[in-house]
Amino acid sequence: MSKYIEVTTENIDDVIKSGVVLLDFWATWCGPCRMLSPVIDQLAIDFDGKAKICKVNSDDQQDLTVKYGVRSVPTLLFLKDGEIVGQMIGSSANKQTITDKLNSLI
Repeated sequence: MSKYIEVTTENIDDVIKSGVVLLDFWATWCGPCRMLSPVIDQLAIDFDGKAKICKVNSDDQQDLTVKYGVRSVPTLLFLKDGEIVGQMIGSSANKQTITDKLNSLI
């Protein structure tokens, strides 16, 4: 059973440098983030070995939140080989939409 990668300022460069990456910017106080959390957990299992599914606690990692221009949570950033290639903001993202986006990048 795969688990998402917790991204910090210390490991972000290694995590995003190659392949397809989903960065989920979230916060503990955010209701929509808590609703999205089980979806992120399942995506980590579904895409094990195909894409890196990552979470960034926007309160704990404020430098990353600012660096990536995240103004609201949840924000999902899609990266390929270190470059941002897509973004979804808010709770409107569902599992199928996220899955389709990831599959289009693989």
